[in-house]
Amino acid sequence: MTFVELIAVLGLGGIVWFWFDSLKAREAGLEAARRACQREGLQFLDETVVGHGLRLARDDLGHVVFRRGFDFEYSLSGDDRYRGAVVIEGRDVVLVDTAQHRIRDLRPL
Repeated sequence: MTFVELIAVLGLGGIVWFWFDSLKAREAGLEAARRACQREGLQFLDETVVGHGLRLARDDLGHVVFRRGFDFEYSLSGDDRYRGAVVIEGRDVVLVDTAQHRIRDLRPL
């Protein structure tokens, strides 16, 4: 195997690893959003999350990990839609935000 072939195989392996890691992170985000909606009595709309960001960050131990953001939609009654967010660092869910409906209710009419 030549040096070029070795680099190509390593590059392809890195791409496959990143793809599988992204799928696992999406599944974790989906489950976190589902649990948050269930815990707060909200309807988890469309049963999906959508990725909205990817960057490098440091976890609690100082290791460099990917920080991924996901958006999802939820409803109080089925007649409204609010946007929630999930943030995952590495394999850990660090934030699930379902506060948009509370903020909207505080605004003066």
